[in-house]
Amino acid sequence: MFRLSQYMRELLDPTPLNPSRKPPAPVVIWNLIRRCNLTCKHCYTTSTDIDFPNELTTPQIYTVMDDLKAFKVPVLILSGGEPLLHPDIFAISRRAKDMGFYVALSTNGTKISEANIDQIAALDYQYIGVSLDGIKDTHDQFRRVKGSFDQALRGIHLCLDKGIKVGLRFTLTQDNAHDFPALLQLMDDKHIDKFYLSHLNYGGRGNKNRKDDAHFAMTRDAMDLLFDTCYDWLKAGKDREFVTGNNDADAVYFLHWVERRFPDKVQHIKAKLEQWGGNASGVNVANIDNLGNVHPDTFWWHYDLGNVKDRPFSKIWQDTSDPLLAGLKQQPRPLEGRCGTCDYQKICNGNTRVRAAQTTGNVWAEDPGCYLTDTEITCAG
Repeated sequence: MFRLSQYMRELLDPTPLNPSRKPPAPVVIWNLIRRCNLTCKHCYTTSTDIDFPNELTTPQIYTVMDDLKAFKVPVLILSGGEPLLHPDIFAISRRAKDMGFYVALSTNGTKISEANIDQIAALDYQYIGVSLDGIKDTHDQFRRVKGSFDQALRGIHLCLDKGIKVGLRFTLTQDNAHDFPALLQLMDDKHIDKFYLSHLNYGGRGNKNRKDDAHFAMTRDAMDLLFDTCYDWLKAGKDREFVTGNNDADAVYFLHWVERRFPDKVQHIKAKLEQWGGNASGVNVANIDNLGNVHPDTFWWHYDLGNVKDRPFSKIWQDTSDPLLAGLKQQPRPLEGRCGTCDYQKICNGNTRVRAAQTTGNVWAEDPGCYLTDTEITCAG
């Protein structure tokens, strides 16, 4: 995850390069339930509106939560399916909050209503992310449910009215890129706190729709707009958060944007980006699915590291006898092709390995989602 706003602020108010702090354990994205009331085109869990067998029970969830806390996991992102369909979502959330986790909710927004907004507000989630795929017709087409945009927008309004930090989550494809500017305008008009732009990743339903991935030129245009908007808003005193995910080449592309706009800040930004270190799958990001299987991130559902019903997460995550996990944790990673010769490995860390695996069968091959030119992955001089 590339926290664009954090580095954009460094252009306006540079801070010293302090020693990096290594997280004690990964952020855990936890798919508590696979059931969902929508069937989105790019869903990495291939969810639908049915009950899936053998999901973790609530007592099992609590046992796992105890292990995560002892392992010093700092953040739980509760997801699905649609997490608000889990019958014990509020009890699980309350327990997580009481244990001291940073707790976020990743939702499609349609199940946030007048009937439960007081419960949601009382839980005091640190953040609620609502996924939108465009404006109205585009969103409804992606979500395959007419009216889902209006329902999600109602959920966003209810959260904002209660003072809950809420953000938009948008997956960029060639079929919805035209709505990207309008979503940024919606964010501005509604004073929404955060925008998360996700690049299409080849997992679940997204893998079946990889032909719909935004063309590289379209991706570059979208990133230029995101960078320019973030900078202009920060300059205007609109302190909002912009984040991108599933394409760590964004950080290198940003560095080139800085070179063009602020050449005197390039070395400072480069040092900050290298300290961040790029892709964190299998290192600082983990996923637990609804059945208890552990994955390097949410797009590796086809690859299990182990199951929390059989072994604690803490044991699974430290077991580098698994070749994929060992390779992801290796520094530098055993990258091949363009990624292996890229001069910006310290910033990108090989980008998203699942795309290479899905398209070539080789986890360490070059990432086909990298939209940088050969010149842009080569340091000048």
